[in-house]
Amino acid sequence: MPLLTRLIPSPVAVDIRPGALDDLAGVLADERISHSGRLAVAVSGGSGARLRERIAPTLPGATWYEVGGGSLDDAIRLAGEMKSGHYDAVVGLGGGKIIDCAKFAAARVGLPLVAVPTNLAHDGLCSPVATLDNDAGRGSYGVPNPIAVVIDLDVIRAAPARFVRSGIGDAVSNINAIADWELAHRVNGEKIDGLAAAMARQAGEAVLRHPGGIEDSGFLQVLAEALVLTGIAMAVSGDSRPASGSCHEINHAFDLLYPRRAASHGEQCGLGAAFAMHLRGAREEAVLMAQVLRRHGLPVLPQDIGFTVDEFVRAVEFAPETRPGRYTILEHLDLKTEQIKDAYADYVKAIGS
Repeated sequence: MPLLTRLIPSPVAVDIRPGALDDLAGVLADERISHSGRLAVAVSGGSGARLRERIAPTLPGATWYEVGGGSLDDAIRLAGEMKSGHYDAVVGLGGGKIIDCAKFAAARVGLPLVAVPTNLAHDGLCSPVATLDNDAGRGSYGVPNPIAVVIDLDVIRAAPARFVRSGIGDAVSNINAIADWELAHRVNGEKIDGLAAAMARQAGEAVLRHPGGIEDSGFLQVLAEALVLTGIAMAVSGDSRPASGSCHEINHAFDLLYPRRAASHGEQCGLGAAFAMHLRGAREEAVLMAQVLRRHGLPVLPQDIGFTVDEFVRAVEFAPETRPGRYTILEHLDLKTEQIKDAYADYVKAIGS
């Protein structure tokens, strides 16, 4: 009997632990990513540049490129600069913007990408997507998964706490995204990739139900692993469906309607997920999600991030327009302004103000 299987696009090396950055050169050599040590290392002017002094002696064959921002132009410029070198791989060392620029640039010049994040702000660190600012606002570009991910929990602990909190919100929102995917399957027959759904759901549940906090090494380990698994889940499914539903539509609406006032990606996704779970009638789950978000210092009400109720209602109403073709609880209910206001009042009563 033939054995049916599939190849899963995933990193050949995932190293998540305290002190992992000090062994970066060893990981690259042991996994045959770079025997020669010829690397193009993209860094920011902030956290990445500070770490350059620490690890540069262990990467004597590396060429360092400072990336100014997270725009499409920055990524294209980086790719152009790297073309003149003969490198084994590209290393993205820094926050999400730097890693996304490095992802895009590596794909453009045909080199594997090693992701070395300095914070856990969102699940893009291991995803097959590069999110970059462009003339139209912000775009998502398909790229290969990183060939390796190295996360030093000591470096993560030194980052501002708001970045860890943002990652929590993004991870927990997986639960709502999977519920939206299942809704689309029931109503429209949209195909669900069971493996991708299982990976993303369990990643979200692991963060949601972990008793630790952002100062706890065990919790940081689980959060980092959850974000990596979520990225792999997106690669398995071939799109962002396992991690992006109504929660992310609400997040995109905040970004588009209030670009100068928007909060972090994870904060907005967490708030959107809790409210969307309430909308779908999963009241106990919504209350639990709100309780966990609050425990970690994340917003559960729009005023927590400086928005009025009317502004939040406008964002929820506008949200379906941000992802045409995606079916979530927002498209399913098709709520109008007054209905959203009533639902929000019920949500506030359920979770407590």
